[in-house]
Amino acid sequence: MREIDFSQAQKEGKGFQFPGEFEITAIGNANAGLDKQVPALLLGIGVEVLHETLSTKLTPAGNYQSVTVTFVAVTREKYLEAHSTLRADENIRFTM
Repeated sequence: MREIDFSQAQKEGKGFQFPGEFEITAIGNANAGLDKQVPALLLGIGVEVLHETLSTKLTPAGNYQSVTVTFVAVTREKYLEAHSTLRADENIRFTM
């Protein structure tokens, strides 16, 4: 998977501002307990998770689940680390 390229946004003064609150969605196996696993993985890398924002949704067939939560990233590196940490988990297919 390609890493997110922020270089053009930085040149134009656009893009994400840090520190900030960001929403992340992880999609993976429905039976993996992602509603608990996603926040735990994010907490494990030292970002603040806003637990009250957590929402989940199952696919119609019930095979996959999406988990969306807001977290606080103090730097761009922490934002990128959040995505890469979730993607590295064997139960998570991708993040948005």
